Amino acid sequence: MATAPIDRMTASLDFQAAALALQAQRAKVLASNIANADTPNYQAKDFDFNQALTEATAQSAAAATRTHPAHLAASGAVGPAPTLQYRQPLQVSLDGNTVDLDTERAAFSENSVRYEATLRFLNSQIKTMLTAINGQ
Repeated sequence: MATAPIDRMTASLDFQAAALALQAQRAKVLASNIANADTPNYQAKDFDFNQALTEATAQSAAAATRTHPAHLAASGAVGPAPTLQYRQPLQVSLDGNTVDLDTERAAFSENSVRYEATLRFLNSQIKTMLTAINGQ
C-alpha cells in the first residue's frame, strides 16, 4: 500500500519536532556544563543526539498505531529524556572538574546552529502547508 501524502507530511513534521525538542534538551545540558565550569568535581555531561533522535522517532512510530485506515496517525511527543553520559575530559583540572570550556562552547554553538536550521525547516514546511490549504 502506498504511503499517503498526509502520512509523509505528518511523519516529517513529527521528526522535525522531535529533533527540535532534543536540541533544546541538549542546549540545556551544554549550558549547565558551561555554567559549572568553575565548580569543583563537576562532571561534564552530554548525550548522543543521533541515538536519542533514533529512539524518540522509533517510540513515536510504535505509539502511533491505527485502529482503522481512515484514522489520522497520532503525533507523538519526544519520549523520556535521553541518557546522559559523562564527557571524557581531554585534561582533568586539579579540582576534579571535567568541563573544557572550548569544547562546550563549540558544542553549544553547533547545537544552536542546528536548532535554528531545524526551526527554519519546520517553519518552511508549515508555510507550505498553509499555502496549500489556502489554495494560493
